[in-house]
Amino acid sequence: MRDKSFALAIRIVNVYKYLQQEKKEYVLSKQLLRSGTSVGANIEESIGGQSDKDFVSKISIAYKEARETIYWLKLLQATDYLSEQETISLLNDTEEIKKNPGKIQITMKSRNSLFLIRNS
Repeated sequence: MRDKSFALAIRIVNVYKYLQQEKKEYVLSKQLLRSGTSVGANIEESIGGQSDKDFVSKISIAYKEARETIYWLKLLQATDYLSEQETISLLNDTEEIKKNPGKIQITMKSRNSLFLIRNS
């Protein structure tokens, strides 16, 4: 997950440069850059989390940022800044990365629920 999110961030930076230089698009591309690079940064922060709660918080943010990245990619395609071909691979990679934090959230919530039930 760490390596895949880093690779996605590199691709997002390159798409950002392309949109700025070739398409002269400055607003949506900045949003994509922010959310697309934030996924990996939050995964990295979650690894260094000080507690389970901190870990879950950061992994949850990574999940939300991946969802936001998907939104911006779809919007950039729908407004003809990115072609379908350019978008599909990025969407697939982002969807794949999004699944891991989502599964971790579910697992951690289940684990915490079991802990609360056992200790009540």
